[in-house]
Amino acid sequence: MTTPPVDGEVQASQREVQRLLGRCLLRLQQYERLIKAFVAHHDIAGPVHALESIRAERIAAAATKTLGTLVGYFVGSYVVTDEVDTSDEVTGDAPADVMSFRMRTQMSMSAEDYARTEADLKELVLLRNNLVHHFIDQHDLWSLDGCRGANDALIAAYSRIDQHFEQLREWAEHMEQTRQLAAEFVRSDAFRDLVVNGIAPDGTVDWLAAGIVRVLREAAGELTVEGWTPVASAGRWITERHPEQLPTKYGCSSWRQVLHESRQFELRYRDVDGRRAPWYRPRGA
Repeated sequence: MTTPPVDGEVQASQREVQRLLGRCLLRLQQYERLIKAFVAHHDIAGPVHALESIRAERIAAAATKTLGTLVGYFVGSYVVTDEVDTSDEVTGDAPADVMSFRMRTQMSMSAEDYARTEADLKELVLLRNNLVHHFIDQHDLWSLDGCRGANDALIAAYSRIDQHFEQLREWAEHMEQTRQLAAEFVRSDAFRDLVVNGIAPDGTVDWLAAGIVRVLREAAGELTVEGWTPVASAGRWITERHPEQLPTKYGCSSWRQVLHESRQFELRYRDVDGRRAPWYRPRGA
């Protein structure tokens, strides 16, 4: 199939069309690269020891997806409505004795803004597909009028693509700020108290996860006498080996209060050398 001859003015117009089309496609590639990074990194979950391999798998999976598939996942995963319940289980099917972690960032919108964003992103996918697959069918590039119309369409297309790119870049900056704040929190004493000791930032204690409960169990394993452990002996044993795990850290004034508040132990009193002394054992022991 031969192409019709063109004069110099038409050739110059065709070259301008090519330049503008190339500019649009380059911007689209920048957008696709950024949204792939979003899809790969905005929600990471799994056993701590496997997080890097999980991240690598997500990056590899996102690299093979089309823009339409990426947008379909992005809307509903990163972009969500205010009504969506995002409090799902973060540890998945990980064994109980494996430490798991999840970090997820999202952009929450009203239902109206969500619907508008979804429609805008679908329009971007359609625009991309038209530029890549149908542009030369939609414009007569062998005439000056056709080239002028193509130029106008490409200038408008670039403006829309660039608007989407700048919006996505702004969201990326917000996500990175969130990640940095999360990293600072992970390095903080408050995070250590939450993860290691079960103490929330507001001071409430998750006794099942509390470090002091863990060391009380350890002490019981070392000092038990016929299934029961002297509270005083356990207190001295813990103070020597785990000096950071003391009742005051958990808002308690004594070891007996810890045993009572945690509800993880049975407590009874025995006469020892004529004095009434508390003994304990883990529940279910």
